[in-house]
Amino acid sequence: MDKHSALLWMENVSKAFPGVQALENVNLYVNSGEVLGLIGQNGAGKSTLMKILSGVYTIDSGDLYFGGQPLHIHNPHHAQEIGISIIYQELNLMPNLSVMENIFVGREPGSTLFVSRRRLEQQTRAILDRMHMQLRPTALVRSLSVAEQQMVEIAKAISRDVRVLIMDEPTSALSETEVETLFEIIGELKRSGVAVIFISHRLEEVLHICDRVTVLRDGKNAGDALVKDVTRDDLIRMMVGRSLEQFFHRNAHLDAVAAGGAADAILEVQELVRIGTPVNPAAVVLDHVSFNLRRGEILGLAGLVGAGRTELVRTIFGADRRAGGRILVEGRPVDIRSPVDAIRLGIGLVPEDRKAQGLILGLAVRINMTLAHLDQLSRADFVQLGVERRLVEEYIQRFEIRTPSMEQRVVNLSGGNQQKVVIAKWLMLNPKILIMDEPTRGIDVGAKSEIYELMHRLATQGISIIMISSEFPELIAMCDRIVCLAEGRVTGEVTRAEASLETLMHYCTLRQQVVITEGTVSL
Repeated sequence: MDKHSALLWMENVSKAFPGVQALENVNLYVNSGEVLGLIGQNGAGKSTLMKILSGVYTIDSGDLYFGGQPLHIHNPHHAQEIGISIIYQELNLMPNLSVMENIFVGREPGSTLFVSRRRLEQQTRAILDRMHMQLRPTALVRSLSVAEQQMVEIAKAISRDVRVLIMDEPTSALSETEVETLFEIIGELKRSGVAVIFISHRLEEVLHICDRVTVLRDGKNAGDALVKDVTRDDLIRMMVGRSLEQFFHRNAHLDAVAAGGAADAILEVQELVRIGTPVNPAAVVLDHVSFNLRRGEILGLAGLVGAGRTELVRTIFGADRRAGGRILVEGRPVDIRSPVDAIRLGIGLVPEDRKAQGLILGLAVRINMTLAHLDQLSRADFVQLGVERRLVEEYIQRFEIRTPSMEQRVVNLSGGNQQKVVIAKWLMLNPKILIMDEPTRGIDVGAKSEIYELMHRLATQGISIIMISSEFPELIAMCDRIVCLAEGRVTGEVTRAEASLETLMHYCTLRQQVVITEGTVSL
């Protein structure tokens, strides 16, 4: 296979962002009538590569060929014009318009002044019939299920004479029956000569629907094979095959502290249920999730995109409402209805997006750090500035926050120092439990090491930590136990001694419920 015979050929494609090499000399090709699976861990570079193909990003270096000819994609509209379309996990539809209006938006048949609704309906019906889609052209999109909305997106792409269709996690919100229907439509696209790039964390689906698979790891090619020649375990090894020895240092004393408190649960989550997403209010986001957190322990939550990790900790923290289940703190049932309730119980949350949810970027380090602590720092409704300044200075020195002064605006700090400010804000409240959602995302290696050491010290002091990370090596090196989630369910639990990249990937890609008994995990 070469650039002249493949429908789409990407050669030595590289893309960098400030401080991050997202793609490095990546090669990918797909043929007409082929379903290519594109897989890799979170952060492997899949989304960046597809945004290049769809015209959102331009490449720094490398070559693209389409139909054997050199290709330069200028913008998303240009990509659609030449026949490359992408269906994102978050669907891009107008809910108050009809199916036919969404499919042909901006391209409606008729004159300059008037749209011919009869022709619009006829053309829509022809596309739907071609793909055996049972949809009414006049139905409002808001009345459709997620699977039906996805069909509208596919029909929109077909109406533009699509030649390459990129599908990003297309089955993440679908039932088994809906997945089967989607696969039938993909089969129809394949038979009509459309090339499909299928991005999914569900390896069983990749092996079922794809002809070939390309694996990315850390922004580089990690493998390319015909599906008939590989197994699920082969794919997992290609996805996770890297060294764990960098940047992690485990404190032996911390191991002893965690082991000594093995039976001492400070937090118990029992049969927790959460329902509703912006796209599908009836969707089950958390499905009877149960686990416990021990005193002085670092507990990891592992999962792939859509597993429900962030939704779980937001529900525990009271930022999202639970639909069922119980939460116990120090053995006592508690009713957490808001973050204020969680804070009063000694629970803090370092959010995934520190800039949008953890900090007020335009304000000073001092104000950000004491924002959640003003009640304790105030007397007669006035903040005691002297006490506040002494406390902030103490935490700046304790956490080695690099800032010219406590009055420096947080937006001017590095990512690692911003993260330390968020952590300091919560530690001023003397929490018993600290939830850390992607605590090292977007910070450099040196700052990561400092965050790890800080987490070790906190656990040694008896603070219990729940750590979410998309980097499995990070979880294995940092955590005493790891609870694995997939599709809003607990699918496995492993100790640090039992954890491996292959084991975590196995549990995080399971679709069926795993039954956990004392000391064992069984399917």
